[in-house]
Amino acid sequence: MQIKALLASAMTAISLVSVTAQAEEANSTEALYQQHCASCHGGDRLGGMGPALLPENLSRLRKDEAHKVIREGRPATQMPDFGNTLSDKEVSALAEFIYQSPDTAPTWKRADIKQSHRVPHPLGSLPDKPVFEADPMNLFLVVELGDHHVTLLDGDRMEPIHRFPSRYALHGGPKYSPDGRYVYFGSRDGWITKYDIYNLKAVAEVRAGINMRNIAVSADGKHVLAANYLPHTLVLFDADNLELMEIIPVENDSGESSRVSAVYAAPPRNSFIAALKDIPEAWEVTVENGEAQVRRMETDTWLDDFFFDPGYEHLIGAARDGKHGLVIDLDTGKTVSELPLPGMPHLGSGITWEYQGRRVMATPHFRINAVSIIDMDNWEVIKTLETEGPGFFMRSHENSPYAWVDVFFGPNKDKVHVIDKQTLQIVKTLQPAPGKVAAHAEFDRYGEKLLLSVWDKEGAVIVYDADTLKELKRIPMNKPSGKYNVWNKTHYEEGTSH
Repeated sequence: MQIKALLASAMTAISLVSVTAQAEEANSTEALYQQHCASCHGGDRLGGMGPALLPENLSRLRKDEAHKVIREGRPATQMPDFGNTLSDKEVSALAEFIYQSPDTAPTWKRADIKQSHRVPHPLGSLPDKPVFEADPMNLFLVVELGDHHVTLLDGDRMEPIHRFPSRYALHGGPKYSPDGRYVYFGSRDGWITKYDIYNLKAVAEVRAGINMRNIAVSADGKHVLAANYLPHTLVLFDADNLELMEIIPVENDSGESSRVSAVYAAPPRNSFIAALKDIPEAWEVTVENGEAQVRRMETDTWLDDFFFDPGYEHLIGAARDGKHGLVIDLDTGKTVSELPLPGMPHLGSGITWEYQGRRVMATPHFRINAVSIIDMDNWEVIKTLETEGPGFFMRSHENSPYAWVDVFFGPNKDKVHVIDKQTLQIVKTLQPAPGKVAAHAEFDRYGEKLLLSVWDKEGAVIVYDADTLKELKRIPMNKPSGKYNVWNKTHYEEGTSH
């Protein structure tokens, strides 16, 4: 009995020593963070001059990449290298630390939003004429993920006009004001930046949340609505100078809260439509007399992303189980059809066109090698095209006979398919840069030229003749992702995701 007691006492002592060592190591790592990281990323890791360093905000950065960034820094950013300052063990400890959730759940309240707000150039303080010579409606904004910059591209000459830094990890695509003069960027860590394209200046900025899904701009250009993952809110802003109007808690009648899957404007309805990620509901938000009015629509399941028919009469949502889609009548709020769409369709990238006198929609899938083509009158799948890999982005244009889709995931990610919209067949497969991801096609305003990204740090935007499919030129860029044409986005051009 004495031996057992001694052993138990020894084990307890060892356990206490281990716990104490772990606590000391944690405290040491916390001290390292406060010494080397807090001035840019915030003492609470919520971000500052640098992005937030929380697990939810780091989903696009693998741990091995985080190690490299800490050691070597980030070129063309304010992130320094710590390879000569910290040991390998300290770098590893910091990399592990930022992927751990904080002990206290972070919050982002009205006071935080207001404190983050800045307006370097109030509305009306800058000239109303562009400082460059180009068609303002045939401009592209190209998001370069490699070093967090955006390039403004002349869509007629296909030449860069200006390049400027962006916030970390832009997401959801920039949104333009109806006249195309202003663009609103949303970042993963909650920042909304309003940029004056005519004057090439950021004119207002505010942080809507800690982890943000995307933003939408109302059809009249008066309001911006932000959809947050953290905290669980929708946040409404005046579009002029991004002044806070209202914080909308995203909860059901039982008080359960939810992340927001996505929010988009529905122009014919003068409203916003949001789908919830953790509650089986979709919301329609209208702004009346400066206040948000929410109409709830119950769904049969949780929705991950969604799409509209051209008249914004129906919402087509992807179920989070990745096996089917739902069609919701936006007037009644009722689910009117279910779509057999296995493999997690990327409906946010869906497009429509006229086929044999009827409207069809098409979508790639994240998990299977297919493009589904659906009759929008009876909501039946009329064709499933086999592709060389799961896809991410799909694009077309009213004036083009073709739809383009990448195969972003898998071993053939360097290929892009071109689909004839009337035969519903793949007529050409391009491989513009063997071994490098090719993704995200976007047409110019006329549907005559097309841009395609080589998604690599030493990448490029490739310009194609949209009819002959011949390559015209390559514009070197640093991991260009999305390319957004002003005309196509502001006029909701057929073939452009909204």
